Amino acid sequence: MAKLLICMADGLEEVEALTTVDLVRRADIEMDMVAIKEKKNIMGAHGIEIVTDKCFSEINLSEYDGIVLPGGMPGTNYLRESENVIAAVKEFFKAKKLVAAICAAPTVLGYAGVLEGKNATCYPGMEEGLSGACAKEEEVVCDGNVITSRGVGTAIPFALSIVSYFTDAKKAESLGKSIVYKAN
Repeated sequence: MAKLLICMADGLEEVEALTTVDLVRRADIEMDMVAIKEKKNIMGAHGIEIVTDKCFSEINLSEYDGIVLPGGMPGTNYLRESENVIAAVKEFFKAKKLVAAICAAPTVLGYAGVLEGKNATCYPGMEEGLSGACAKEEEVVCDGNVITSRGVGTAIPFALSIVSYFTDAKKAESLGKSIVYKAN
């Protein structure tokens, strides 16, 4: 069974983070909400408080099969400034484990140098931060072990792409139907 972590920082986009956690867990994939600082309570960009499962100092990266970065401001900036997050992204990418980011957070992947030669997407207007990538305007872009997405409006297909990555398209489609999600 796959086990993922989602990095959480103050100022994250709540919908992107919690939609991903919810749908991944509904697919029976373990996902830990991990605060990047030494406090488990995170305040989202829109004033919603989230209590994480763990702090970054409490985890062992080798136990995880993928890392997910939600967007939001200033949360994305905090992710980019975190040496732990950047090191983890590089480590997961090198080990061919899943590296996924949505909204502004794909720019963290660009900053970490893992998008070279990859197709990727991000929040409109932030493409410059996709260093080395071929920027796309699709809702979700999957390229090998990298999944990127555009924003709140693409949170469901982003999460379902992660589910599909660890299970299969049929399970992701079934999960989408169970939540009355209608793909385009």
